[in-house]
Amino acid sequence: MRNRIHRRGLTVLAMVLGLLATSLASAQAPTAEEALKKTTDEVLSVIEEASDYVKEDPDRYYRRVNEVLDGAVDFRGFARGVMGDYASSERYRTLDEAGREKLRKQLDRFTEAMRDGLVRTYSRGLLAFGGSRVELDRERSSGSDDPDASRATLRQLIYSDGSEPYVVVYQMAKDRDGQWLMRNLIVENVNLGQIYRSQFEAAARKFDGDLDKVIDDWEIEPVEEIEGETTA
Repeated sequence: MRNRIHRRGLTVLAMVLGLLATSLASAQAPTAEEALKKTTDEVLSVIEEASDYVKEDPDRYYRRVNEVLDGAVDFRGFARGVMGDYASSERYRTLDEAGREKLRKQLDRFTEAMRDGLVRTYSRGLLAFGGSRVELDRERSSGSDDPDASRATLRQLIYSDGSEPYVVVYQMAKDRDGQWLMRNLIVENVNLGQIYRSQFEAAARKFDGDLDKVIDDWEIEPVEEIEGETTA
């Protein structure tokens, strides 16, 4: 009887400690605003350091930016959004196991293609903003202060040489561990997720729905070209 009570006490204690650990982890998890600020500060630091070597070794700069973004961006979620209906849950459920396995591998490959393209595009665009002042437009941001929110939209203002700031909007979402990750990026009203999704759909039509060929041929369009096409 005494051993049973002892075991029951240890079980209850373990449950209490588990709940306490979960509560502490939730309390310590950064808000969307804090997560974005940390990433921004780290990227700006990389840009400042890169001024000494980026012309001679741009790949080193891309690697450093990728190291920062790796834990801050949901590249897989972004890639899946770009693939649209081709990687939707509805389509996945219609496939047999071999088809599902093929789609998972295609999503893995496309995630890496998107990661490389986004990091390089983002990195090149940021080089012009070394030493700039960056602020969060709290009045036009949403979701960051709500502890129960699973999504947030943060509007960032980058003050460079011009009188008007550049505007970057980050669409963020929590992962399964409650950490905030970037899911999409809107640069000066250019929605990268939408632009790349249209690009993917056009490529899929070109290759008659052969996603392997789409991924093999994928080349992300630079932001400068996107802006030109969008505003023309």
